[in-house]
Amino acid sequence: MRPEVLNDLFAEVQSLEGVGPKLKKPLDRLGLTRLRDVIYHLPMRFVQRRSVSDVDQAVEGEQIVVALTPTEHRSPFSGRGPYRVLAQDNAGNLIALTFFGKASYTAKKTLPVGEKRWVAGKLERYGDMLQIVHPDHVATDSAGLVGHLVEPVYALAEGLTQPRILSMAEQALVKAPELAEWIEPSVLAQQKWPAWRDALHLAHRGENEPARDRLAYDELFANALALTLVRQSNRKRRGQALAGDGRFRDRLQLPFPLTGAQRRSIAEIAGDMAQDAPMLRLLQGDVGAGKTVVALEAMLLAVEGGAQAALLAPTEILARQHYETLRRMLAPTGVEIALLTGRDKGRPREATLMGLLDGSIPLVVGTHAIFQDAVQYRNLGLVVIDEQHRFGVGQRLLLTQKGRVTPHTLAMTATPIPRTLVLAQYGEMDVSRLDEMPPGRQPIDTRVVSAQRLADVVAGVERHVASGQQAYWVCPMVRDHESEDIAAAEQRYASLKDRFGDRVVLVHGQLAPELKDAAMERFASGAASLLVATTVIEVGVDVPNATLMVIEQAERFGLAQLHQLRGRVGRGSEKSTCLLLRGEELSETGRERLALMRETQDGFLLAEEDLRLRGGGELLGTRQSGESAFNVATLEQAARLGQMANDDARMLVDADADLASPRGQAARVLLYLMERDYGVSLLRGG
Repeated sequence: MRPEVLNDLFAEVQSLEGVGPKLKKPLDRLGLTRLRDVIYHLPMRFVQRRSVSDVDQAVEGEQIVVALTPTEHRSPFSGRGPYRVLAQDNAGNLIALTFFGKASYTAKKTLPVGEKRWVAGKLERYGDMLQIVHPDHVATDSAGLVGHLVEPVYALAEGLTQPRILSMAEQALVKAPELAEWIEPSVLAQQKWPAWRDALHLAHRGENEPARDRLAYDELFANALALTLVRQSNRKRRGQALAGDGRFRDRLQLPFPLTGAQRRSIAEIAGDMAQDAPMLRLLQGDVGAGKTVVALEAMLLAVEGGAQAALLAPTEILARQHYETLRRMLAPTGVEIALLTGRDKGRPREATLMGLLDGSIPLVVGTHAIFQDAVQYRNLGLVVIDEQHRFGVGQRLLLTQKGRVTPHTLAMTATPIPRTLVLAQYGEMDVSRLDEMPPGRQPIDTRVVSAQRLADVVAGVERHVASGQQAYWVCPMVRDHESEDIAAAEQRYASLKDRFGDRVVLVHGQLAPELKDAAMERFASGAASLLVATTVIEVGVDVPNATLMVIEQAERFGLAQLHQLRGRVGRGSEKSTCLLLRGEELSETGRERLALMRETQDGFLLAEEDLRLRGGGELLGTRQSGESAFNVATLEQAARLGQMANDDARMLVDADADLASPRGQAARVLLYLMERDYGVSLLRGG
């Protein structure tokens, strides 16, 4: 049960004044559905304004507050131009206050001729005249603008304004209760951090670094604490020790010998599975490092030990691809494998369910359908989760309740993660790293091309497709609005369709699953030659015949994302190419990023560099995977504060396993506040 003290914060956002049904859609888009979400919707930056007595004291481009007296209102001649209010400052300088569209109605009311007003906005020049376009604030006296000298700027969605979000934040902060302290007192004193409620107020009012660090630490600490409790609970559970005799694994005919990293990882997994305590291990491997082979060895080890194994994939297409790959590899061993997805119906489904129940089917691959109530196993000993970041810790816990005893869990991810961030994301797991590439994989030829050569690139794609090969075309991240990403993709798709006809298909995050699957299926089968996609969707398909990847406005992406996308080609024996189309205005960071992509294909190195270059920003390219573990903590904060949060969480659980002490009780409240309450549910009397 959520503690009563938090009830106000979990109230619907509609309970705030001025928030009606009209705002529901834009607020949902920002994930602001409760007051708790609003208080953690921190400003992206702050506008700093300077109060000046006249514009001679200011410089062009500066944000100012100045007293002005309107002298004349000028309507546009044609009815289509801007509406201008000419005004004088104390020194007699003439300034234009410029308004577009409906804003002119406000100007008529708020800026009467001959009456002094205090105006806040950005001083700019238009021709010979200084101007302020759409003043941010107009007040009848200077006191009215004192609070606007430092002003927060929030992320918005269409239909929302800065004043509206600010009003919501101010109302929500009033409802934030005083909470007992959950941070270790010595950490609090050493870091000079404010109390939780004070930190929230400070973070919304100005760029207060200690306040922001405190809030980021709360999030990292809650995550670490929940994962520590998962791990502790896992250790107490009874699993089954599984040891293999090699009778199936020895018969495998692999396309190439195992790398040292694969052999090391298999030995670590075998060591874990031989224990009574259920394994919780993460297999981190770069794109193409051979994770599937390691997973297969682990699954066969379970079968040799008398148990069953299940592989869970995030999408139906990936499940089918894994099934085909594993079926081919298993052929010499005689071990049967089944596929089970939500689409399977009738007799074939019944036969699979019976086989899993009586144990005659030892291996199964599928989507989350393999964990529905109707699916029962004779003895499930190992669960392999592919693209693990798609499944939250809560879902992982549900999967492990399918066996007679808790099955071993092997999670896999193809996102190389910097060591400093592994703990934050997967603190409850042991980690194996595949940091070597199998022999024989050809490097991908990566080139940076100016967007001005777009016509040449399209012609190159046409030649490529005409030769019988396939290509991907990834559209740019426009802004933080997914709808704009989709619009950009649809535009590019329309222009390419004129050239390529039905040979081009489009995939984006808001397509109905069956349409998305159908488009992917056409591409995977070779019926379509060109796949246009946004980045919101991870193009998790293995198409060896696709040997060209075009990424538009590549400078806008993080390195981790660029690397993931590039990894979609280079999967067959043919030489592959990745074209990074760049805009004209490249920042220093953008330039460095693209240079690194050209120079190296080591995902782990790129992940470390990504962290160094980005500092802040979203965690681990999560924008493409659709879920981030953190709202407040930036990459830089997770790297800097993560270890401290993990150590603190472990110390607390070691000293107070049931979180029953005063600090333990405060930490329980934090787990509910941060929605990591699956951690509390594992405690006795949680």
